[in-house]
Amino acid sequence: MARHAFRRVALPFLQASLVKQILIGLILGIALAYIAPEVAKTCAFLGSLFISALKAVAPLLVFVLVMAAIANQDIETRAHIKPVLTLYLLGTFGAALVAVTASFLFPTSIHLTGTQAQAATPGGIVDVLHNLLLSVVDNPVHALSTGNYMAILAWAAGLGTAMRHASESSREFMADLSHGVELVVRVVIRFAPLGIFGLVANTVASTGIATLAGYVQVLLVLIGSMLFVALVFNPFLVWLYIRRNPYPLTIATLKESGVTAFFTRSSAANIPVNLGMCKRLNLDSGTYSITIPLGATINMAGAAITITVLTLAAANSLNIQTDFATAILLSVVASVCACGASGVPGGSLMLIPLACGLFGIDNSMAMQVVAVGFIIGVLQDSAETALNSSSDVLFTAAACLRAERIELEHERRAQEINDRFGRK
Repeated sequence: MARHAFRRVALPFLQASLVKQILIGLILGIALAYIAPEVAKTCAFLGSLFISALKAVAPLLVFVLVMAAIANQDIETRAHIKPVLTLYLLGTFGAALVAVTASFLFPTSIHLTGTQAQAATPGGIVDVLHNLLLSVVDNPVHALSTGNYMAILAWAAGLGTAMRHASESSREFMADLSHGVELVVRVVIRFAPLGIFGLVANTVASTGIATLAGYVQVLLVLIGSMLFVALVFNPFLVWLYIRRNPYPLTIATLKESGVTAFFTRSSAANIPVNLGMCKRLNLDSGTYSITIPLGATINMAGAAITITVLTLAAANSLNIQTDFATAILLSVVASVCACGASGVPGGSLMLIPLACGLFGIDNSMAMQVVAVGFIIGVLQDSAETALNSSSDVLFTAAACLRAERIELEHERRAQEINDRFGRK
């Protein structure tokens, strides 16, 4: 009897889609946090285990997929990487402009205390670019172990290009290897509901909602800007590319990629999820195997919003007069900084002191702003990562659909010409 009852309860859950399972895990995690907070805190291990598994398999997956795609020459004939990169850059800069506008319409201030966060921060844009270039030439073994995706992409592209001249059997082996790694990733992702249950239970039990009460206004500007970019600005960019209703694709990416990224709070950890979604959308593998991991590094609209809003809030708190032209310059700086933000929880906060330097805010005061960022990071960083990661899939899909539309138009025009000459 008990066994039969267990099946009746468990089977609907196991047969549900992954998104529904994640939502169930979310609800159960919140419920446990309120019913038994101490028990909920012990569930943090499940969340840490899930994120660690994703981070462990993601670098190897990216390395093998990119190398196999280039070696088998998929990228040469069908990849649409340039349009995706254009969308990444437009999306990041546009998000910074949205954040500037929102900050001017709804000025915010931060109560700066004496608490300082201890962290190493870059001293200028040159330092950001310098660090990016150094990361590209990192040792491949070290890059795989630390999740340095710029170096992983560089080594995979180099080795994949060299392997184009390898024997057919060698290239087939690389393709089989990529399929094997994908299978491992799918197994890891199936544990997402359990991992998110642990993450949510521990977060709600440890921090609660009261911690965020003192920063409601800045949170509203931050998350409101991110929602505007996710639901208005990004769909507009996609419409310009595909010339049809962008919202079915937008909602799908937010639901599948955004929900998972919201709780893992890591663009890097969400790479396997995005790659799986691209495969289900039947996009060109030669494109998404490169643009998805690259997007986790440079497509940082949410980070640009965070840097811009918190920097302008700091300037307003210190009664520093800011004109719109200077704020536009801040948008450029924020966009460059965002591209240098690491794809880990809180990565964008470490670049706030760089932007604060535009207004003459010293590093000690800027680090207090970073400390505030960590306080509101429960929601801010989650929403930021959801925007960043979901737009990786959205822009990749838009570029692929645009290429398909152009190809169909060319075929239609060719057919019209053939019909015209045929009638004559």
